[in-house]
Amino acid sequence: MLHVYNDETHQIAILNKRLHYIDWLRVLAFATLILFHCAVPFVEHYTWEINNVETSPWITRIVWWTHQWRLPLLFFIAGVGVRFSLRKRSVLAFMGERTIRLFIPLVFAIFFITPIQVYFEWMQKGRIQLSYPEFYPRVFEIVPYPEGAFTWSHMWFVAYLFVFTILLLPVFSMSKLKFPDHYRRWFESRLSSPLLAISLSAPFILYFFRLFIEWPEQGSLINDWFVFTSSITYYFLGYFLSGLESFWETCLKYRKLFLGIALSLSAILFFTYFWDWNANRPVEQGPELYLFGFMNSLHIWTVILSAIGYSMRYLNRPGKHLTYLNTAIYPFYIMHQAVIVASGYYLLPLEMPIFLKLLLLVIICITVIWSMYHFVVRKTMITRVLFGMKAKRTF
Repeated sequence: MLHVYNDETHQIAILNKRLHYIDWLRVLAFATLILFHCAVPFVEHYTWEINNVETSPWITRIVWWTHQWRLPLLFFIAGVGVRFSLRKRSVLAFMGERTIRLFIPLVFAIFFITPIQVYFEWMQKGRIQLSYPEFYPRVFEIVPYPEGAFTWSHMWFVAYLFVFTILLLPVFSMSKLKFPDHYRRWFESRLSSPLLAISLSAPFILYFFRLFIEWPEQGSLINDWFVFTSSITYYFLGYFLSGLESFWETCLKYRKLFLGIALSLSAILFFTYFWDWNANRPVEQGPELYLFGFMNSLHIWTVILSAIGYSMRYLNRPGKHLTYLNTAIYPFYIMHQAVIVASGYYLLPLEMPIFLKLLLLVIICITVIWSMYHFVVRKTMITRVLFGMKAKRTF
């Protein structure tokens, strides 16, 4: 029988019960992100920061499929993290903590990490023939990319999180009040139904219908309304649903159903759209867009639901290296794209099969990032803060 909680002690117990599998899911999601960016140089009909001359249709298909759900999953997990953070600090302390852990690494990365990516991109494209010290002062001209060298690149995810946190702060503040309990109990009693859990994909279907064509993905914060509205909704749902025990029980109980729906829709979308995304992508309002938007929204949401359910079933335990990995993923994220671009600049021109290049790129990326993290970043208070970690070591 479902036990509907109505006090803060029980809420904390629920959150503690879920801590390990959420941490594992976060680690796996960020690992997928690193693999994704290692594969992007080999995608057909796509210009990235660096590109391989030869491309792979299979890598292209897998990349476009994973691109649909990887960031929604990360934004959802980030929303869950908000509730974890608020459970042990005041709203003011929470905002201060988010500023230190999001805004400071963002500024640091813009001036000291992403310029590396711009440099090697411009070198590969023949735009410059300069040493890095000769190139670097261009960053301080503050001319936005691609005309200039000033960009947040992959750190757009962190910028969006920071803006979302500011915008949703009044909502987050309500977690400290008692009057929302009535509404929480109302949702609690209804989300034991898998159909109602699936129905939470409705806003994302609407976003596809209204925004997908007119506002294509940019990562620019402004004029990026499809990604912006979708992402802030996933972020909010992660926060809101993490306080509802029935939602998590439903994910666990019906994980096979959610996975079956996700895999079925993945197969349809894969062969109908992602097989040749450049040719099959919807480009105008109409029935084709509506069909794609409906299926893809359900696909993304059921991927998230099934990921939660299976992580609850198989990963809800402390791991020997979980604390280390969970602490490392943010510095890994900050550094990963610069390492991929820099190493790819030298690796991609070599004569070898695509999949060997991809394998070497993954190995080099993980080895370099881990070495930087383990021997440099985590050792001092300054580097820990700059890379979004707690100032003091906790392990």
